[in-house]
Amino acid sequence: MVEGSELKKVRSNSRIYQRYYLLDAGLQALCWEPSKKESDKARISLASIREVRTGRNTETFRTSGVYEQISEDTAFSIIYGEMYESLDLVANSAEVANIWVTGLRYVMQYGKHALDMLASSQDSLRLGWLEQLFCSAADSDRHEDAEEGIYLQSAVKLIQSVNPGVNSVKVEHRFKELQRVRERLCGLTLDNGSGVKDHSENKNPTGRIERVTKQEFIDVFHDFCTRPEIYFLLVQFSSNKEFLNTKDLMRFLEAEQGMAQVSEESSLKLIQSHEPSEEGRQQGYLSLDGFTSYLTSAECRLFDREHDTVCQDMSQPLSHYYINSSHNTYLIEDQFRGPSDISGYIRALKMGCRCVEVDIWDGPDEEPVVCTGHTLSPPLTLRCVLEAIERFAFVASQYPLIVCIENHCSLQQQKVMVQHLMRILGEMLYTDPADEEESYLPSPEALRHRILLKGKKSGPGWEGEDGEVSEEDEGAEMCQRMKAANSGGTASGGSEKDMVQKSVSSTAVTQCNPPHFPPKRFQLLKELSDLVTLCRSVRFIDFPTSSKSQKASEMCSFHESLAVRLAGESPGDFVNHNKHFLSRVYPNPMRIDSSNMNPQDLWKCGCQIVSMNFQTAGLMMDLNTAWFRQNGNCGYVLRPAIMRQEVSYFSADTRDTVPGVSPQLLHVKVISGQNLPKPRGSGAKGDVVDPYVYVEIHGIPADCTERRTRTITQNGDNPIFDESFEFQINLPELSVVRFVVLDDDFIGDDFIGQYSIPLECLQPGYRHVPLQSLTGEDLPHAKLFVHVALTNRRGGGKPHKRGLSVRKTRKGRDYTALRDLGVRAVDEVFKMAAPLLREATDLKENMQNSVAVFRELCGVSAVANLMQCVLALGARVAGPDGTPLLLFELRDHYPTLEPQGTLPDVLRRVVSTYEMMVQASRAVIELSDGIYDRILHIQATAMEFHENLQSLAAKEGLKGRKVSRALERFSWNITILKGQADLLKHAKAEVQENMKQVHDAALTGNLSKVGVEVRRVRSQSRRGQDEKPTVNIRGPTA
Repeated sequence: MVEGSELKKVRSNSRIYQRYYLLDAGLQALCWEPSKKESDKARISLASIREVRTGRNTETFRTSGVYEQISEDTAFSIIYGEMYESLDLVANSAEVANIWVTGLRYVMQYGKHALDMLASSQDSLRLGWLEQLFCSAADSDRHEDAEEGIYLQSAVKLIQSVNPGVNSVKVEHRFKELQRVRERLCGLTLDNGSGVKDHSENKNPTGRIERVTKQEFIDVFHDFCTRPEIYFLLVQFSSNKEFLNTKDLMRFLEAEQGMAQVSEESSLKLIQSHEPSEEGRQQGYLSLDGFTSYLTSAECRLFDREHDTVCQDMSQPLSHYYINSSHNTYLIEDQFRGPSDISGYIRALKMGCRCVEVDIWDGPDEEPVVCTGHTLSPPLTLRCVLEAIERFAFVASQYPLIVCIENHCSLQQQKVMVQHLMRILGEMLYTDPADEEESYLPSPEALRHRILLKGKKSGPGWEGEDGEVSEEDEGAEMCQRMKAANSGGTASGGSEKDMVQKSVSSTAVTQCNPPHFPPKRFQLLKELSDLVTLCRSVRFIDFPTSSKSQKASEMCSFHESLAVRLAGESPGDFVNHNKHFLSRVYPNPMRIDSSNMNPQDLWKCGCQIVSMNFQTAGLMMDLNTAWFRQNGNCGYVLRPAIMRQEVSYFSADTRDTVPGVSPQLLHVKVISGQNLPKPRGSGAKGDVVDPYVYVEIHGIPADCTERRTRTITQNGDNPIFDESFEFQINLPELSVVRFVVLDDDFIGDDFIGQYSIPLECLQPGYRHVPLQSLTGEDLPHAKLFVHVALTNRRGGGKPHKRGLSVRKTRKGRDYTALRDLGVRAVDEVFKMAAPLLREATDLKENMQNSVAVFRELCGVSAVANLMQCVLALGARVAGPDGTPLLLFELRDHYPTLEPQGTLPDVLRRVVSTYEMMVQASRAVIELSDGIYDRILHIQATAMEFHENLQSLAAKEGLKGRKVSRALERFSWNITILKGQADLLKHAKAEVQENMKQVHDAALTGNLSKVGVEVRRVRSQSRRGQDEKPTVNIRGPTA
């Protein structure tokens, strides 16, 4: 900074000037050149700087026509002078911006003594701790004098004890480099003293050369254990720029990590858990190494620990859940020649699978066997399979296990099958007859520790005797295709491998139009039929037929291609079908290589059981594994509310916002990576890694997208990316975020690691992401460091006259419209809701717009919550004598912001904007309940027409497609009413949370009026350190 660097200066007229900025030698001013101003005016006194602000968060940036072209990570502003002027700058890289921001904050703290402080900063907590470490190692090496050094291997182990992921070869190489420098310096010293070089040290290379001195150890420790991105973060929150005291840490935990009920006592407890130095623990200081320890600990993982246990309502009907399901569970490789093994069942059940497949055929010695018919896969005895299921069925989950029986046995071996089922599974089998009058299946809670058999069942006309049913044979198509390939292959002398390849190559033709094979008929034993109760297999004809005749205890199995076609042609009908009935989707039988379909394509239609080949790793299995982690890995995940409500409008292929669901904005900043390994099998570049990161969103079509960082060349140890991305999520309940790290290469980018996580499980703030290998195992010590935030308002926007984000006024606001059905009585009811919906939208939008304006005037990004706004405000309201010009009066439910003297214009605007925000918030609190109740009353009144809607439409003269359209519009209107009522309810909760954040931040930032007895308010939407977990907590939202 003293030497200077080139930065771009942004002016309010959108012009950009390239200037050379530097600090003067006395650290008294920031200067720039060239400039048309006189040299004494092309400078800013450091004493006049009020704040160094990161990002594009000033009026100049927001009104600039180049706003969208400027990266949030390279922009920063210097606020200075009595009038709060801003110097808005853009660096060439995020690293340069970080250096300037950190350096200026350091200079603001220490002034002209900053360089002295930096020079002496190593004589701090870290230095004392490292000296203690070194002396302990010397004692272990049995050296009486630590000045002689410690053994090289002892020094390497010490470094690895602090940073386990560091490469020992690189550390040893660095030590030897320093030793060679020491050797040369030692030789020069002897040469200068006597005129004759003494080569005695070279004669004893195993002597002093193999020892590491204290200074060498400290230097290497700094090289391998100091993470600059964490240092920048520490300086941002540290009051003295060297360590975090309890108040600094408290502010960080509340404002950034979204924690509540944080006190100085709990902060001290955290310090004592993570601070390595004895001095730091005693004085309550968290050094850089302690801060690094905390940020890399389990407490700061990205996955919210509340989801490690069952946290969803398990008392709803079985059809309201996604169910973790395995396809041909007994196979552990491909579908045609791969071996069968009991380990397939054991592995799947241990992973939380709740639906396994058992294909049963006649075996030798009257013993049924499990295998895929028509293939070369060796069989397993049914008895061994059932014994494995009995042993491991409820190891990972207590909720019901569905065993899909594909029966191909003769009556004689079916009797043996029943004997095995009854003897081995015994009381775990659920055999109570289904209630034919019930519209829904029992809940997972009611079926705990029970096994449900899914299979064919004899019809009511076959009571008392065996009956003939159609056979289920999902492998028939593969058999037909393989026979065709076989005939072609044998004619030309092809090998078995060639036959498989020919068969696979023809799959593309059958994907869109799967061939229809008429089902065979076979005799079903009555005793076996009686064991099937809640999951009776029936053939799917079409949605109208299912709606009229299918019972809740009956379920259809869909060929992958058919399911995908139905999802495209009738997405709404598919969703409605799955509200009452279980649907199972199995992979295209021509996936001979055991590849997987994309489960998201079927989950978005509400399909509960999407069968996956657990033995095949990759993107699809990553999504499946991640998805079912969100509910304690119990194998059941509650579907989105809009897919469960009796009357609702949801189209699975929507590419727009979902009616009644508030879109969320996901902000992800990929900061850095740590200990990224060389890709397996990649030897062309040696140990060199050129990593980059993809951030992917998987969900409904409107949400699917991906963004990537730039490539960092030749750095897998600690590559710094510093890139921010923003994603609009229209259906958060169905979204999965995936981080993928790849190695940039000319030929093909190699896979390094990935981590997938449901959006609902994200913890906000600064988090580390543990990377996993292609097969799902954790990569030792390999992580990404990210910052995550969820908001419901988009920041920035196109230029605006007042310099604030573009916001729609009431006159130009978009209101959600209800649709006319063409049924007069029903339309009259819905028309009563129109003014209420407008009023609800106005209340919510006015409040959120006022918060956005206040946030911008506080100079924070759109990611920030109100606690961060108030804490940022506290840094710039100091008067000439150091006392704050603004204080909060906290007696009322709505904290008031009171001037403590004459205010400059910018602070007057802050006060007036805050008052507008409180006024809009108060309106939400006072009016929302009445509007909410009236909307729900209208919804209930409209629902009274639901059962007779078709006859009412007929009386109005509607026919055919017009009746279907009226039904669809009725569902749309009901969804809108319920959704808007819920959004208003959420807006009220948001206001309550906002006021609590203001209250807490005023106390934390010492901005509350003196003498007022107040106590900290507990923030309900953020988790305290010792608070009991609750369901679906996401952290602070703006």
